[in-house]
Formats: sequence, C-alpha cells, structure tokens
Amino acid sequence: KEAGLDHLQVSIQASSKDLNDHLAGTKSFEHKQEVARLVKKHGYPMVLCVVIHRENIHQMPEILAMAEELGADYLELANTQYYGWAHANRDLLLPTQEQFEQAEEIAQAFKEKVAGKMKIYYVVPDFYEDRPKACMNGWGTTFLTIAPDGVALPCHSARELPGLDCPNVNDHSISDIWHESKAFNFFRGNEWMQEPCRSCDEKDKDFGGCRCQAYLLTGDMYKADPVCSKSPDRQVIQDALDSARESALSADEQPLVFRNSKNSRLY
Repeated sequence: KEAGLDHLQVSIQASSKDLNDHLAGTKSFEHKQEVARLVKKHGYPMVLCVVIHRENIHQMPEILAMAEELGADYLELANTQYYGWAHANRDLLLPTQEQFEQAEEIAQAFKEKVAGKMKIYYVVPDFYEDRPKACMNGWGTTFLTIAPDGVALPCHSARELPGLDCPNVNDHSISDIWHESKAFNFFRGNEWMQEPCRSCDEKDKDFGGCRCQAYLLTGDMYKADPVCSKSPDRQVIQDALDSARESALSADEQPLVFRNSKNSRLY
C-alpha cells in the first residue's frame, strides 16, 4: 500500500469448479477463491472479473452470488470481445440474443440489489449493438500499452494491423512515442476515415469504432467497424450471429480450440 497499490483484480472463469478449471486449462478454482479471500483479508478493494460467453452465461445467478460471497467491491461482467482465440472459437462462445438479454436482466436486477455495496460493470457484447464502441476512448488519446518486449502499443491488438511500425521504449522516450511516432498518430483525428464515417455526425463519439475489428472482419483497417448499422459490411456481423445461433441449436457439439505452444503460432 505504501508503494501505491490501491486494489487487486481476481479473474474467475465460472461459478463452478469443473467449468472454471476446464476453461482456465488448470485446476485453479479453489486457488482463485483463496486469493480473493486473501485480498479482502489484507484490506484491499477487490475487483472480481468474469468473462461472459455461451459456456458460462447460464451461470449468471451463481456468478453474482459468488461475487457477493467473496466480498467483491467491484464486479466486472465482461462479455467476450471476439479477437484472437475468442474469434477462432466465436461460433461456440457467442451467446444467442435470448441468452444475452436474460443474463443482462439478471445482472441489472442484482445491480439494484447491491447498490451502495458493490459496483457492477456490465460490458455489453458489441455484436448485439448497432453502434461500435469508442475503442480505447479514441486512438492515441488515452491509453499506451507496453508489451513485455518493450513495444509501445496504442491498443492491445495494434500489432495485428499492417504498417504501423510500433516503437519500442528501449529506443524512444515515452514522450516521443506519444507525440511523434507513426503508430500513435496513425488514426488520430478523422482524416483517415472513409465514408460513411467521414461525414457521420457520430464520428467524434465512436471514432469509427475499433480499427482491429474492422481489419479482422473486413480486411481493411480504414473501414467503418462493421458493428455499426451504417457500415456497408454490417452483414458480416449478422452472419456471425446466425452462425453462432445455428451452432447453439445444433446437436453436434464441437469442442473449444484451446491455445497451446504449437497452435499459438498459427493465430
């Protein structure tokens, strides 16, 4: 605390041991709960984070009860964002509209119940929105991420975008990286925007959406985030929703693809 640490976050994958350990790939459920109790024992505010998807969304009441039992000060119910390995497993992870709406209703009721005792953050899956998220609060306006190898990134997935030439803190000062680097200036402002973003009256609110998602789903990082209903590529989102729903209703159950040292080189 003297050094400035003001809270700790614990991530749990599910409310049950079997599902948590399956999703985490390790026998970690009891250890995570023990750590959560230690955080409270030592007087730190605790953020409990649970990433929500089709494998665990049915446990929403139990997840909320677990957060209350562990004494969480903040609960982040983070619906999966479909990049990386989540994108590879999207058909198996993306909840149906009905599942999402039911879980949101349960979470909102709980939020009212614990008002003043626990703060709930419910991160909505943008595939069910008609406007994109203002990713990173706007490119190069707020966040700077430094990777373990020293590369400075405007967002966590920026390395996936071509031509950014992300700088390294071993070679440049933070000031130069923030103000002068190609990567951090690449999508600042709106000169880079194509239509419909360029003339949209919401462009200063959502900044055209997520550049990484636009690139992942359309192959063009300058395009409007296809989550937006104004995007000419919105159909790729509807196709993803339809495919996930078909998977959810299918009797042919497919296993999740988990990352390992071999296949991690493929994504």
